[in-house]
Amino acid sequence: MTASTRRSAPDRRGLAARQIALDILLRVERDQAFADVLLGHRLSAVTNPADRRLITQLVLGTLAWQLRLDYELAQYSARKLDGLDPAIRAILRLGLYQLRWLTRIPAHAAVDTSVSLTPDAQRRSGASGFVNAVLRAALRKPTPLPQRAGDEVGYLAVACSHPRWLVERFIAWFGVETAEAIMLANNAAAPNVIRLNLLRGSPEDLIDRIERDGMALARRGHFPETVILDGAPNFASSAYREGLFTVQSEASQIVGRLLDPQPATIVVDCAAAPGGKSTHLVELTGGRGTVIALDRNLAGLKQARSIAQRLGHGNLHFARCDTARSLPMRPASAGYVLLDAPCTGIGTLREHPELRWRLQPGDFARMAQVQSGMLENAGAIVAPGGLLVYAVCSLAPEEGSGVVGAFLGRHPEFAVDEKVAFAGGFTDRVDADGFVRTRPDRGGRDGFFAARLIRRS
Repeated sequence: MTASTRRSAPDRRGLAARQIALDILLRVERDQAFADVLLGHRLSAVTNPADRRLITQLVLGTLAWQLRLDYELAQYSARKLDGLDPAIRAILRLGLYQLRWLTRIPAHAAVDTSVSLTPDAQRRSGASGFVNAVLRAALRKPTPLPQRAGDEVGYLAVACSHPRWLVERFIAWFGVETAEAIMLANNAAAPNVIRLNLLRGSPEDLIDRIERDGMALARRGHFPETVILDGAPNFASSAYREGLFTVQSEASQIVGRLLDPQPATIVVDCAAAPGGKSTHLVELTGGRGTVIALDRNLAGLKQARSIAQRLGHGNLHFARCDTARSLPMRPASAGYVLLDAPCTGIGTLREHPELRWRLQPGDFARMAQVQSGMLENAGAIVAPGGLLVYAVCSLAPEEGSGVVGAFLGRHPEFAVDEKVAFAGGFTDRVDADGFVRTRPDRGGRDGFFAARLIRRS
């Protein structure tokens, strides 16, 4: 192999990685696809770990910082960004993201690969020269942020890359200082968290197997089954294929822990897809309980069943139904009920940065109405003395305390369980009302709201 061949090979590989990132960004914009789903499909064929990390960083980082990137690109481009071909606009965002945030990538490489990504048809029309000129202008003279004193909301929208209306909501909910901390945390990379399948062995034994499969442990999580990896999970590993672990965020694991189902009990998961919490509930019963997983999404139920089969959970049963309409259960028949309701997802913007550009101001109230109907039906099947956990991966009060408060007002037979702080073993995130709240700026966990309710005997 010649010296020139050795130099060019990494360039070709780097260009291929950026082409995958560009393809995903275009699908997210054109088809309203979800970046994490597309990454899962495309990365399965990428063998080099460094390339997988780069692609993930390029996609999620470019989406998260999109408004700030567009603010700066508008200063260098003589053409309106909205009028550009979507591919050219995505190439510019991708290139500028590398220049501003990926300091290990040489500036000339970021510019040159961006020019090389220009489609042939666009190249003939001079688009490659336009891409080159805009990015080199950005390289010569960074654009300052807008003045904070004149328009604090406008400044935060650009500086933290969130829609202006969402900035206003965060400030109304949390105040300026906390809102800024949350939004900046939303743009950081989420930790790579897995949940050990403790039905297959002790935490120490399972961690040993995972490390032997080439995955590095960053630290242990709050629960025995929680592990934070230094790098992405290896889905081609024997440990994964044999069901020794699955992917689930630490905040999401809190929800199952909060319900705390006991062995030899029946547990109902009212919105089970795609299966992370349902399989966790099986493990929390020591494999001796029965979990009934319900959801309206047939594809999601099939995915949940596939996860359960890989983990070896035979006592997990699936049924398709819409909790917002009715449940195929007798009233007051279940001792443990979980409703992890569909929501806006603004507590998970690190994993789903594109959501901030799709949400509308009325979505919180709209989802709260759906959630209220689902909680009404879920509450109806809880037996006297039974427990009901309601959870959403949202920071919006309308979807959390608003829904639960209205439910408790209609149903005096339910109350917040006084043992909530001990059930999940997570006392530092229980507020004065007995609700569990997590945020990405506090401990790096996704933003969740959860309430543990008990039906009085």
